[in-house]
Amino acid sequence: MREASYVRMSRSGALAERATRAAAMLECCTLCPRRCGVDRATGELGVCGADAVAEVSSFNDHHGEEPPISGSRGSGTIFLTHCNLKCMFCQNYPISHLGNGNPAPPARMAQMMLALQARGCHNINLVTPTHFMPQILRSLDIAARDGLTIPLVYNCGGYESLDAVRLLDGIIDIYMPDMKYGDNESAKRFSGCHDYVEKNRAAVREMYRQVGALHLDDNGIARRGLLIRHLVLPNGRAGSRDVLGFIANELSTDVHISIMEQYFPAYKAPDEPEVSRRITGDEYAEVLDAVEEFGFTHGWLQGDPLVSDR
Repeated sequence: MREASYVRMSRSGALAERATRAAAMLECCTLCPRRCGVDRATGELGVCGADAVAEVSSFNDHHGEEPPISGSRGSGTIFLTHCNLKCMFCQNYPISHLGNGNPAPPARMAQMMLALQARGCHNINLVTPTHFMPQILRSLDIAARDGLTIPLVYNCGGYESLDAVRLLDGIIDIYMPDMKYGDNESAKRFSGCHDYVEKNRAAVREMYRQVGALHLDDNGIARRGLLIRHLVLPNGRAGSRDVLGFIANELSTDVHISIMEQYFPAYKAPDEPEVSRRITGDEYAEVLDAVEEFGFTHGWLQGDPLVSDR
């Protein structure tokens, strides 16, 4: 098995150096595009609701991710609390908005990583990691020195600082970002950020530059690469065609995509007419037509593989 690059970086001291550089971003927080500028290092709360100590809601082997992520033994998910997005339809709002979780200092999170590896998980899957990236790097350095070797998955909402993503070069094996919107009007209205599209696309370009298309081993398990998720919203509010066009024209149709239809009006969405219902079959079919039109051949349509991945 190929040694994860973060192991070599830990051995050389490069991972600790990256963690130090990342931690400096907490002092006048610029970890995400909101750049709220609070001193999280001293306990001030950012727009995300987080301070200097990472918090974890749960960690477990998870079997509901895309097939090459969950595999046969599960993905080792660590669900981090809080979020830098404010999605009114968030299905995990008790974790992301209400912050239901427990403190996880670096040594504790490292223990979680090692426990998940001991269970046989194929990877460590960091769910909503953006605002806790420095703390994760500290934890990873400890875990790597204690024997962690499996791939690291960065499972994020896609609203990322380009500087922060660049700090992760050589550390993250698999990027799994959302591309939530094709226009900023929807992003501002439903997730509270006015510049999602520009920041999202710049970050995804950098992720693709770092890791390329998704690479699977002989058993069909992801080892490295980019997997993009897109949740279809009612009334076309996700701008799905624009999202798919960006991926096809500016990245590659070889990129693995996951087109999801499981939207339901959670949290505050029942009070917003345009997203207060599930999507229709026709709305989902329209997005699938765009997938075919742009020529994508790798990925999943709500769990079903595209033609070349069958």
